Amino acid sequence: MRWFRRGSAKQKTPGVEQALVDDVRDRFGPHLPGAFHDQAAAVVPLLAGDDGVAAAAAILREFADAAHADLWAQAAELSRRTGYAFPVDRANYRPLWRDTQGQLRWSLFTLPAQLHPYIQLSAAATVISAEAKRAVRTTDTRALLAHLFEILDLVVDGWEFARVRPDTDGATLAHRLILAARDLRNAMSDEPPLPQPVREWMRRNTTIDVYDPASPAVVAGFNPGREMREALLA
Repeated sequence: MRWFRRGSAKQKTPGVEQALVDDVRDRFGPHLPGAFHDQAAAVVPLLAGDDGVAAAAAILREFADAAHADLWAQAAELSRRTGYAFPVDRANYRPLWRDTQGQLRWSLFTLPAQLHPYIQLSAAATVISAEAKRAVRTTDTRALLAHLFEILDLVVDGWEFARVRPDTDGATLAHRLILAARDLRNAMSDEPPLPQPVREWMRRNTTIDVYDPASPAVVAGFNPGREMREALLA
């Protein structure tokens, strides 16, 4: 679903961006009542205008940085114990997951940033998708695009390598990250090349069972490679 904001075209206000990030961090979370998708929908209108788009970009950046720091620490500890080097490449985490053969924890629900993938991140991706042209004017666009792809890589890696159950919330997040990356690339004057994990998935045609978050029932299918091809190669 697309969300079209009516924020003003004013310049970003110093301090407001971080205040917005802290506000949605404090007011929403898995410990509060309400479905994740309902909480994400409630976050979206709070991220309006230039300041809101900057806050959405900051949410994605802060989460990506925290996820990278966590994986780097895990890889360093594993290297210390085994004597093998495990490089951590933010542009492509897939070799790390393959080489460590199930010895890493998928920690996206418990990062110290206290930003939930299915709430704040889903909302931030929705905002960037709807406000891609504004994001190009007001953010470090290439860094923002890299963070979208980095988080998408981590989400799909969790399903493939870390036994994370792909439920409707996770599939929605992946879908919104793909759409945000598409819309941001389309709004840029030149489209950067697609990262290796995306190109790898595009060569596949694998449909993943998607589960109801509250039951063992399979309720849908999600084909990441096809979604990426249709969105990013159009």
